[in-house]
Amino acid sequence: MKFCSECGSQAMEWRVPTEDNRPRHVCGDCGIIFYQNPKIVAGCLPVWEDRVLLCRRAIQPRYGFWTLPAGFMENGETTEEAAARETLEEAKARVRIQGLYTVLSLPHVSQVYMMFRSELTDLDFGPGAESLDVALFREADIPWDELAFPTISRTLKAYFQDRREGLFPLHTGTIVRAPGAG
Repeated sequence: MKFCSECGSQAMEWRVPTEDNRPRHVCGDCGIIFYQNPKIVAGCLPVWEDRVLLCRRAIQPRYGFWTLPAGFMENGETTEEAAARETLEEAKARVRIQGLYTVLSLPHVSQVYMMFRSELTDLDFGPGAESLDVALFREADIPWDELAFPTISRTLKAYFQDRREGLFPLHTGTIVRAPGAG
């Protein structure tokens, strides 16, 4: 940060504020502390019978790879609304949210993924602006080596295992960057 958005000062400092435990941007003039917090990524695991809906990414990162519809939550919306909106934007698909399914922390990129198990309300879907293609896949046909992110493969693997068992508990976890990864 170069300027304080509260008072306009250029006296920004990177320091640990009193009674805090980590460095933050602090204005040296007005004293306001600027907190930087993880971003929430909300998305859906859209299901139709024994198939799941995946989108082939038309944007970076991971252009051309397959993903579940998901994206950054906007101010003023619930996580469920964000997940449904992202599904509509990326796959032109409407869903009925069935419940929170995975919550995965990615501390190395300061993100938290919240994926919702959902049911497609109809088969009227297609690629949105951020997708090259959208398709339904049975478990045996999932392009496992072409999935965009570890959060997606972990969510899909949990879903297919849970479907075999007939129970869909909440899955939580942390995905850390592999040693030596960029």
